[in-house]
Amino acid sequence: MTDRKYPSAERRKRTNLTVREDVMAEAKALGLNTSRAAEAGIEAAIREEKGRRWLEENREGIKAYNERYEREGPLLPPPWWAQPADD
Repeated sequence: MTDRKYPSAERRKRTNLTVREDVMAEAKALGLNTSRAAEAGIEAAIREEKGRRWLEENREGIKAYNERYEREGPLLPPPWWAQPADD
């Protein structure tokens, strides 16, 4: 049975990493696949950095939008079914 969650071995790249000995010993004791764990950690770091950069690149637009919203409110009124009931 193949694990479809991960790319095949042909699409993987060998690399050397330096990891603290205690971390590696605990991972081994728990039977973790350290390559997959490292890959997952790197992917998480990539997502976090891309998000940080997106916020930085769009800071002015976000600020302008928030200022306009504070000043003028939403562009569209709430739909009829979400309007407060008249009592």
